[in-house]
Amino acid sequence: MPTIIHIQETTSTNDYLQQKIKNELLEEGSVVVCDFQTQGRGAANNKWESEKNKNLLFSMLLYPDFVEIKKQFIISQVVSLGLVDYLNTITSGFTVKWPNDIYWQDKKIAGILIENNLRNNFLSESIIGIGLNINQMKFLSDAPNPVSLKNIMGFDYDLGIVLTDVQKSIFARYLQLLQGGTSRIQKDYKKAMYRNEGFYLYEDKNGVFLAKIHQVKEEGFLVLETENKEKRQYAFKEVLFKIL
Repeated sequence: MPTIIHIQETTSTNDYLQQKIKNELLEEGSVVVCDFQTQGRGAANNKWESEKNKNLLFSMLLYPDFVEIKKQFIISQVVSLGLVDYLNTITSGFTVKWPNDIYWQDKKIAGILIENNLRNNFLSESIIGIGLNINQMKFLSDAPNPVSLKNIMGFDYDLGIVLTDVQKSIFARYLQLLQGGTSRIQKDYKKAMYRNEGFYLYEDKNGVFLAKIHQVKEEGFLVLETENKEKRQYAFKEVLFKIL
């Protein structure tokens, strides 16, 4: 059975799990969950705010040694969809903001930080860090648009139950990948994307422009199409979604 390791405090559950697997063989799907992170990390060295004992802060271990390095974005798609699948059992309106932020309407409810270990041309381990806002009501950082399940629904959730359900949901998508469901996962990801239809404002190094999402490539690049049919391809952090 996958192990659940509960700790009160750590710098980062990703860091803790990375150290753990150096000395111990853990079953796939094992999780490290903590009450508080002193140095919780988001993508690109962003900080993740979380009030103690109010939200889910955890890291999950996978062994996707069949995934080529150049195709590693599929793990991000699997995890993002697993989270959205779970949240959509509670209420509607959840999407994936490329590459892997989870949104409710125009507000961010979860962030994902995936750190892959490599062996030859394949992944060996994926350490999947997730911060999911559950019971926190007020956010004090300068993050522009946070939201929690309690903000949305109006009542508290049992963190242990939510963790179990999220684990199952992510692992269900991972099993889909193991069974050859890459194409289905990619289609579902496109369908679940924030702003997946219509033209919206974006900003790159050249300024603000109007575009729609054309596709997400297998390698994870976002391709936008402007009003004059120009295709523009972006890696992570090369383009901003302008949220008014």
